Amino acid sequence: MSTSALTALFAYKAWASTELFHALSKISADLHPNALHSAIRTMNHMYVVDRIFRAHMLGEPHGYRTTQTAETPKLSTLQAAVAATDAWYAQYLAQATPQQLSETVCFTFTDGDTGCMTREEMLLHVITHGGYHRGTLARLLNAVSIAPPRDLFTRYLHVAEPIRRELI
Repeated sequence: MSTSALTALFAYKAWASTELFHALSKISADLHPNALHSAIRTMNHMYVVDRIFRAHMLGEPHGYRTTQTAETPKLSTLQAAVAATDAWYAQYLAQATPQQLSETVCFTFTDGDTGCMTREEMLLHVITHGGYHRGTLARLLNAVSIAPPRDLFTRYLHVAEPIRRELI
């Protein structure tokens, strides 16, 4: 996969996260406390996994024992943390070479199993993992009568570059 394709996917991921946080902020804590808690825990899990794989790619310890934190953060705190991590991935891709992306890194998962992946495979895991859980959150939003964002790569491309609608 080209660096430009990965860059586009991570820009899409950041955009989708922003859209999703906006929708999640509409969940009433009074009317749907369990749904809100579940949504925050799911977003937090996505964030923790993003941070774990960031550490794996850098060869640094991540400090997580599981793919979740003991405490549930506030939605606004989590949104800022996710945005910072999304910005880190964009910066990483801006500087990564194809050779670096093809390097294999061995690491230990939080369950103690070991594994090896290229940095490119780790990046693709972060993208697909987030998409999977955003789908779950869309169902949760529908269940509390909030329209989920239209989380589509094609929509992102046309929002980010409106000229694409005019090329035909």
